[in-house]
Amino acid sequence: MKVLSVFGTRPEAVKMAPIVKRLAGESQIEARVCVTAQHRQMLDQVLHLFNIAPDYDLNLMRENQTLAQLSADIFTRLDPVLDDFQPDWVLAQGDTTTVAIAALLCFYRRVRFGHVEAGLRTRDKWQPFPEEVNRRIAGVIADLHFAPTDWARDNLLREGTDERTIHVTGNSVIDALRFAATQPEPPEITELANAKLRGKNLILVTAHRRENFGEPLENICQALLQLAKRGDAEIVYPVHLNPNVQEPVNRLLRGAKHITLLPPQDYLPLIHLMKRARIILTDSGGIQEEAPAFGVPTLVLREVTERPEGVAAGTLKLVGTDAARIVNEAARLLDDESAYRSMANAVNPYGDGHAAEKIVQALLSQKLTIS
Repeated sequence: MKVLSVFGTRPEAVKMAPIVKRLAGESQIEARVCVTAQHRQMLDQVLHLFNIAPDYDLNLMRENQTLAQLSADIFTRLDPVLDDFQPDWVLAQGDTTTVAIAALLCFYRRVRFGHVEAGLRTRDKWQPFPEEVNRRIAGVIADLHFAPTDWARDNLLREGTDERTIHVTGNSVIDALRFAATQPEPPEITELANAKLRGKNLILVTAHRRENFGEPLENICQALLQLAKRGDAEIVYPVHLNPNVQEPVNRLLRGAKHITLLPPQDYLPLIHLMKRARIILTDSGGIQEEAPAFGVPTLVLREVTERPEGVAAGTLKLVGTDAARIVNEAARLLDDESAYRSMANAVNPYGDGHAAEKIVQALLSQKLTIS
């Protein structure tokens, strides 16, 4: 069986890395890796951490490229890879432009497509943008759906997906996290903690989603300024390179007391920041899955989430981008130990760290039925 794994961003690389490693160890599978490099620098450090050397590197990242330009480039550059390798299966993860275009190319070439992290939905095509539509496109085309949770499976069933094509595997981000969390803490994180924390609570912030550009992100920054005035917490914010994030964050927060702005962090340093955090404020999808593994209460800076399992379990709370609400909810966690413990002790709903094994076994079972 010939299997091509395709991914382009850091979150995709993190979640695909355990699967890629598992595929490489299977004698019945000829596995290759294609990266679109939709995010170049952030992708490369994950490849290095997991010791993955792509067989095909499309190197498509361009400054300020539009979604249309990126889509066109993936179409024209990925298609020859499919022609060269002639895979039986293509695997792609999640909801990026890479996964949507990869799925369409598989459909055009009649190549079977497996969707990792299938079934996530908000039911609002604009939130998150463009991810909600990307994953719906992948879901319509996929021949196998690797759903991380029962909730994701039920979404697919409601859409008429054949139950026989759905496998509930857990989320491979937990597989990756188990590996990364055992690696030594990078010295720059230890130095940051020694210099900035000194008994203070660490509030880790990530905010970069397109739907939060403009006024919502400015509201988030105002909330951080208010939280910083408490004096009992150090806010650490790795700032995404997108100019729509860099400009307002640096204008409003640069130089503020008890706020540390960092460049975008590699995966391993970010994991260790999460381990040290008292609370996390984020609009990221992946961190909503990772934080529960560390028992870190997380306030989600979005109005809706495609990961409601964490909200239902109690480890996540949707707070949107209203500054007053963010401040009130964060202060409650800092001041009320019982409220903090109720979130910190919630059970992680995203799996047991064996998702990659289950995904590869599902592929091998397909080989048996078609041979």
